[in-house]
Amino acid sequence: MGTHTITVHRVRAALRGAQRLGIDTAPLLQRAQIAPLLLGDDRARVTDDQFSCLVRELHRATDDEFLGLGPAPSPRGSFAMMCCTALGGRDLGAALDRAVRFYALFPSGPALAVHTADGVAHFTVRGEPADDPDHFLAECLVVIWHRLSSWLVGSRIPLLHAEFAYPAPPHRAEYDLLFGCPVRFGAEHTGAAFDAHWLDAPLIQDETALGELLRRAPADLLSRRDYGTTVTEQIRRTMTRALATRTRLPEAPEIAARLAVSPATLRRRLTAEGTSFQRLKDSVRRDAAIAGLRDGNEPIAHLAARLGFSEDTAFHRAFRRWTGTTPGAFRHAALGTRPTPPGPGHEPPA
Repeated sequence: MGTHTITVHRVRAALRGAQRLGIDTAPLLQRAQIAPLLLGDDRARVTDDQFSCLVRELHRATDDEFLGLGPAPSPRGSFAMMCCTALGGRDLGAALDRAVRFYALFPSGPALAVHTADGVAHFTVRGEPADDPDHFLAECLVVIWHRLSSWLVGSRIPLLHAEFAYPAPPHRAEYDLLFGCPVRFGAEHTGAAFDAHWLDAPLIQDETALGELLRRAPADLLSRRDYGTTVTEQIRRTMTRALATRTRLPEAPEIAARLAVSPATLRRRLTAEGTSFQRLKDSVRRDAAIAGLRDGNEPIAHLAARLGFSEDTAFHRAFRRWTGTTPGAFRHAALGTRPTPPGPGHEPPA
């Protein structure tokens, strides 16, 4: 309940390398509980658990941590060794330097760099492979390195901006949520920037904590993003908790009071993080609706009421706006079941 969801564009992009290698991806989708029918719908979404499972399956099937998308395979275990190497740094700057030098040992490894200018640290990925037309690998590297860096210092590092060396894709709105900062396309390189003072932050993790992280990484680093430190994440967590306890979603003035700020300050902070209160509310309800429909047990009318919709029709309109389909059709597609023909004027029953 209340889990994040991920656009189907990223699912298709993740599959691209395995498909190029001639691997049958249908069993991988099945084990991740992703119905193949969803791949044909540009507005479809999957849960973060489904996506993490798919990435793990792709790692095993391709025997490649780059999922068949790089110029050469990255043997499984490379990421773990890079993390062990980085953990020996005295601070984040030293850890990132070790990590960059680790991957530079491999001629076909990603061309990564960290440099500072005018008090800003820049992490960049260069020389994207031609076999990755969706730029999935480069984007994953930026996401993973940001979240790994945040984990190393025990605090989410706010990104100043993220930039990409290609035109904006049709699902451009997803990038604001994925990176939580202003984004721009058509840049010279793909990467992200943060305040350089973070490079002096000491590492607080140890080998025991690393062992726990590596049991789930790098797949979970791609999908799980709640560090709980930004205003956006605090609000999302509050809303998700309200839905989990079946209480109504708090409105903006209530959230502002809990954070001890004025509603105007709350709006400004959300704008700085690339979102708004209404967008957050919509995304929380959308993700909760998708998770509820995928579980397959709760009647759609009950789900609509639990999400705060006064009428079923309002929920149906909102869900169609979010996903391009109806709740009932989405449930059947997600579960891989065949819908019952509807009566006149009615949606197929769930």
